[in-house]
Amino acid sequence: MGEDMYHILLKNKISQAGLRLLPASYHCSEDIKQAEAILVRSAPISEDVLPQTMLAVARCGAGVNNISIPVCTQRGIAVFNTPGANANAVKELTLAALFLSSRKIVDGIQWVNGLEKGDDLSARVEKGKGKFVGPELLGKTLGIIGLGAIGKEVARTAVALGMKVVAMDERIVSDTVTSVKGDWMQIVSTMQEVYQVSDYITAHVPLTPETKGMFCQANFACMKDGVRIINMSRGELVNEKDMIAALESQKVACYVTDFVSNGLLGVQGVIGIPHLGASTPEAEDNCAVMAVNQVVDYLENGNITNSVNFPAITMERCGKHRISIVSGHAFSVSSLPIVPKAMKVESKGEIIYALIDTDSDVTILEAFLRETFIKIRVL
Repeated sequence: MGEDMYHILLKNKISQAGLRLLPASYHCSEDIKQAEAILVRSAPISEDVLPQTMLAVARCGAGVNNISIPVCTQRGIAVFNTPGANANAVKELTLAALFLSSRKIVDGIQWVNGLEKGDDLSARVEKGKGKFVGPELLGKTLGIIGLGAIGKEVARTAVALGMKVVAMDERIVSDTVTSVKGDWMQIVSTMQEVYQVSDYITAHVPLTPETKGMFCQANFACMKDGVRIINMSRGELVNEKDMIAALESQKVACYVTDFVSNGLLGVQGVIGIPHLGASTPEAEDNCAVMAVNQVVDYLENGNITNSVNFPAITMERCGKHRISIVSGHAFSVSSLPIVPKAMKVESKGEIIYALIDTDSDVTILEAFLRETFIKIRVL
């Protein structure tokens, strides 16, 4: 449609590649008070920044831990993310982390930068380089927890490097094998099975009650001595006290994390990266484009793609009017004072969402039904 004025609140710097796709009638700014949608990267989105006019929050990225999902759901606000849009960027940083964890590259560079100039520099380098010997990746086993868009790309790259891959994802049937560029990776049913055989472990999972603190003393005990762990997902996956103890005992040889914390800063064996997983211009463009397209389609057509709290639903328009209904309870479309030409109803968790196209008079419908449903819109 694109004729109505919509106001978009920008909570972070959003790529122009996405903002350029907004229709001319849309107004976006960092200081809008009564917006219908928010585009956000890492800024916290709590109830106090959600005006009554809010319809959608789009996270330019995959993780949504910075957004108050229960509040949004209760108020009928759809929350979107952009899974896969930054997958290549995170995969590449994970690949770099594999090398960093093995070859003592960071320690070596820091040592070189501390050397004084002199005619004997080459001799000193040759004498000192033995302190930075590290194993090759070829033939080693990489354990992957989570085979979403990022995990699959990491698996393909690891196989190309000559690594063996053992992976676990609760969404995949266990005890099977999956082709990865003509070679094979083994799928197992539990994280413990991954831990027991892996020389390197990388996690690509969301932060949930089940994954919080998954790298802990009990699970370290299941792992090989000298295992190397990579975390590009969320800092809270790691029990920091247990990680420090595992590093001190050399149970864990190296921990590479994209989430720097006070507890791990300066700890021997920790390589901290300043949250660079998706920090490429390509990833920022991809995320912004996907987020903007999803928000515009929802605001104008009521269609939902990649929402974390609303069901997926799309429907071609076929009537003069479209009604979108967000409900917290089951209802009968036949009870509405309209004649549907087409309709779809889907549910997710406590949310029931309906799209209804009709040629009926809808002038009083929105006010009539506002008390019945969480949110109703005539589009």
